[in-house]
Amino acid sequence: MKLLLVEDNAELSRWIVNLLRAENFAVDCVPDGEAADSVLTTQRYDVVLLDMRLPRMSGKDVLARLRRRRDNVPVLMLTAHGSIDDKVDCFSAGADDYVVKPFDGRELVARIKALIRRQSSDKSGWLMCGDLQYISDTREFRHNDAPLNLRRREHAILETLMLRQGKTVSKTTLMDSVFGFDDEPSVDAIDIYIHRLRKHLASSSAQIMTLRGLGYILRARDAS
Repeated sequence: MKLLLVEDNAELSRWIVNLLRAENFAVDCVPDGEAADSVLTTQRYDVVLLDMRLPRMSGKDVLARLRRRRDNVPVLMLTAHGSIDDKVDCFSAGADDYVVKPFDGRELVARIKALIRRQSSDKSGWLMCGDLQYISDTREFRHNDAPLNLRRREHAILETLMLRQGKTVSKTTLMDSVFGFDDEPSVDAIDIYIHRLRKHLASSSAQIMTLRGLGYILRARDAS
């Protein structure tokens, strides 16, 4: 899953990016409101972390423009004050949740996961593809009651395929799920990650199939 962080404090921004990447999120980061508004008109994200007070355009204005475009991406506001007025401002602007600085990393991650869970059509807390299990709350993959140990980008690709299982997922969509602003997007790299994932799934009834010229599809081996 891919997140956008909009934060002008460079030190805090680095800390949040490192925290989220350690949780297997792909993260883009911009330092001001105008850059955020521009990015959000062209890129799709699963959650936006938006500082309330930003240079060049306030977080509240960024959010207002986002909602006027009928973009319902979940937005978690980062605010320096926990006053009632600030909380009301966040929700009035269309925010889904907020955290007050300074915050604990565990709380931030938990709130992000809660937002993702609310958006998911999976209300049971887990998904199955054959004998491969995906637990929504922890974003963990399990096979034969054991965790599937994946690298960050392998995890991002398998997560994207699992959330769209039974549907064709293009290489462009997979690239968007793993590569950020600072990366060099590579179609060849996607092929390598798919090859690695097939090795991880060698003993599973879940399989990744190639649809030449279209992309990939995850489905159970006994699926017709």
